Order: sequence, then C-alpha cells, then structure tokens
Amino acid sequence: MHAWTRPPCAAHMISKDRIIFVVGNSRSGTTLMGRILGNHDNVFTFNELHFFEQMWSRGDRVSLLSRSECLNTLSRLICTQRDGYFAQCSKRYSSYLDEAGAIAGTAQTEIAPLEALRMFMTYEAARNGKSIPCEQTPRNVFYLKEILEFFPGARIVNMVRDPRDVLLSQKRRWKRPFLSGQKVPRSQAIRYWVNYHPITISKLWNSSVKAADSHAGDERVYTLRFEDLLDNPACHVERLCDFIGIRYDESMLQVPQIGSSSSYDDPETKGIDSEKTGFWRGGGLNSSELYISERITAAYMSKHGYERSVRSANPFGLIFYLVSFPFKLAAAFLLSLKRMKNIREAIKRRLQ
Repeated sequence: MHAWTRPPCAAHMISKDRIIFVVGNSRSGTTLMGRILGNHDNVFTFNELHFFEQMWSRGDRVSLLSRSECLNTLSRLICTQRDGYFAQCSKRYSSYLDEAGAIAGTAQTEIAPLEALRMFMTYEAARNGKSIPCEQTPRNVFYLKEILEFFPGARIVNMVRDPRDVLLSQKRRWKRPFLSGQKVPRSQAIRYWVNYHPITISKLWNSSVKAADSHAGDERVYTLRFEDLLDNPACHVERLCDFIGIRYDESMLQVPQIGSSSSYDDPETKGIDSEKTGFWRGGGLNSSELYISERITAAYMSKHGYERSVRSANPFGLIFYLVSFPFKLAAAFLLSLKRMKNIREAIKRRLQ
C-alpha cells in the first residue's frame, strides 16, 4: 500500500488509539461479530454510526471543522448511538449539543472530521466503562484505505458470507421491522423491498469483498468467513482476540439470538447458532436468482471457498430480472439520495 502524506494542518490530530472496525457486506454477520466483541470487558460496540458516506466524503480528508461544525457532527453521532439511526435522520440531534460541547472541550481550534469521530468513540466507550471502541457499520468496507491511514492503530475485522445466503437475507430483509419488535418506520421496510434485486445484491457483494481483499496483505486486517465462525466459534473468536490484542473469554459467545430475517428475535436465548448457514439450500431463492448470483460472484466465491450449485435457469425468470433491474436500481437510487453526503462518490466506491 502506498504511503499517504498527511496534511500538515491535521498531523497532530490523528490518533493511534486502538479502535476496532467490523466491516463487510450487509447481512454478513457484522452485527453478530459486534455483539461478540462487545461482550468483552474492554470493548464497547457501537450501533451502526454511518459516519462515512453520511457525514464524511473524500473532500473532507484535508478539511477542518469549525467549532460549530464539530459540535454538530458530535451531536449527530451521540443521537445515532443513543436514539438510533432514524432519530438522527429526523434531525433530533440538536438536543445533544451541550454534551457535544463537553466532548469537544473549551478549545476553539479547528479539527479534522475524523478526529471528531475518534473523540466521540473514545468518549462514549469510556462513558460505558470500556477502553476499546468497536464500530460495526458494514459499508465502512469501502473506506478501509482512509480508516487505515487516519487510524494507524486500528484493527479491521472483515466478515464474508456465502453470497446466496446474503441474497436470501436481503430478499427477506423487509420483514425485519416486524420480526424485531422495534419501532422502525414502515417506509424502511419499503426501502428494503425496493433495494432488493439479485443483480444489485450480487454486484454489491462482489464490490465489498473486492474492497476488503485489496487490503488482505495489511497485518491490521483480519478476514473471517461467517460459516467458519458458526462452525467453530470458540476457536475463531480466540484467534480474533489474539489479532486484536485482548484476552479471550468464553462468555463472549453468549450473544442473544436476534437479527435474523427469517425468524422472530429471541433475546432470552443466547449463544452462537451453528444452523444459521446454508438457508438458501432450503428454498426462498428461485433458479434464476441463484444463477444470476453465482454467475456474477463466481470469481470471488471460488476465492473464498464457496461452490456453485446451478448451471441453468428459467429463461423467463432471467428476462424478468434483466428488465426489472434498471427500474429497481433507479428507485433504490432515489430512496438513498438523502442518506449520502456525496452520492456520486458513494456509488463510485461501490463500482470500483
């Protein structure tokens, strides 16, 4: 990886603190991994903060935040963590400006946007009695270059899952607001439904795997297959702890059974369910969806040890998905306009 020259004005602001970033394609086990790590005495796992893309873009890498801009960013992060992403979207974060001021202190010096992120994460982790922040927004996989450059002490945990299970989970994702029992806007269920298309999901899987694989040679990046984690959780979590530099404890595996797109949440039942893999084999995806997925992801499937299963598909099904693709893509684009600071950049990162 080529060395990056840090802007002189921001040189003193970049932290070398140990921060964990759990990344990967959506529905690949990033939330499960965040919960496992969050069970450690020293690790505090955040909700998905969505800092990158929504509060930061490439143009911000050499910019500085004024005092008011810094407080605004900090208050949005506090609101996202405490009240959930949809509260932040509804701009209720202004009620946290006083606490944001306490985090920023009395200094009037302008700071880098990523320094504001670091300040918030270290503050919130300490507020919860922990010393190591763990951020688990999956799409951060498209920002690994920036994360590794700005946070040289970071540890990246990259989750990879069978693209067909990802496809099925995304297809059923619109049910999550009803299965979780949480107050999620119904519009979000509609957005999940609109976002699903076998071509879109398969290409995004390719992009996320490619983005992480480009940093495979970096000793700060650890890739773990979701299937391997569930097959032998104790072994893989212990190895992961060695990578991060924390002591393994078997209590880390006692996570609640929540987050599935196929069943109701059961927070009272804890542990790693080894049967949460291979759901696609039991139905839910037709031959055309499987064919499309396996054709698009073939190279990276093979690289990560997944075997193809179908060689043909219903021609009418293929025609349907090909014809519907541009319409679904356009609808998904329109519904995401307000969720990205620079939508052109966000799309470009996914197409690299």
